[in-house]
Amino acid sequence: MPFWDDPDYAKSGPIRVENGIRARSRRGDIGDSWWSRRFLDVLESLELGGRLARGRSYARSGQVLSLEVSAGAVTAVVQGSRPRPYRVRIGLAVLTARQWTRVERALAEQVIFGAKLLAGELPPDLEQVFAGLKIALFPRRPGDLAMTCSCPDDSVACKHIAAALYLLAEAFDADPFLVLAWRGRDRTTLLANLRLLSTADQSRPRRSPLDELRGPHADVAERVSDFYACQGRLTRLQPHPADIVVPDAVLLERDPLPLEVDGVAVVDLLRPAYLAMAGGAETVPPG
Repeated sequence: MPFWDDPDYAKSGPIRVENGIRARSRRGDIGDSWWSRRFLDVLESLELGGRLARGRSYARSGQVLSLEVSAGAVTAVVQGSRPRPYRVRIGLAVLTARQWTRVERALAEQVIFGAKLLAGELPPDLEQVFAGLKIALFPRRPGDLAMTCSCPDDSVACKHIAAALYLLAEAFDADPFLVLAWRGRDRTTLLANLRLLSTADQSRPRRSPLDELRGPHADVAERVSDFYACQGRLTRLQPHPADIVVPDAVLLERDPLPLEVDGVAVVDLLRPAYLAMAGGAETVPPG
């Protein structure tokens, strides 16, 4: 029987290693931020019993030799009781390109989200933004995680997986963007897309209050500008042409002068003079 299959050897405890990754928390709960605690809620829902406590002990004693986060997978190497370290993989489905586009557009619409992310923090309402789009930010149930370990323990999750999950929570504390990177969007790409969306939004013409009425109230919007206009039928008025002149109008407006010259009324004598002074203007005969 090989020594690593000897039950007494397995009970001797893990092989101590130097330069392993040690949890910063030496006692009590692990995880400082809301996002790491939210993630550990899933771990604690696995009902691992004693494996959870031993996994926390492994994390604090430095048994995890390496931990890497990439899109869709967290991989770790954990030193157990056998000479060869165990390999751990914790898989999580990445979001599709379409889902990330929707998420980034929703984040770009809120200035506070961009400010928080640029400051290296996850906004408190970030999970609600995802939920509003019917997208999960964190795994919601144990079945969302595809967990494997090369150790002979058939239980999922074993203490080696638990140790990796605890250190992953602390890694989230140190770099919140790992939460999003695990889901398929790294920090550089995310912030670049948010800046691009923000710039495009600022260059877009601002909607006027009238534009806000568009949509189901389009008929109202189209009539607002005519609100004060007359709604009845108007008879078109024909203006008097400006070039028509009545030169002798003053003679027509006054009572006839009781004066005559050689039997001719003075008004009739003055009329030719008025007509002559009007020049070539179009005239309207009296009457």
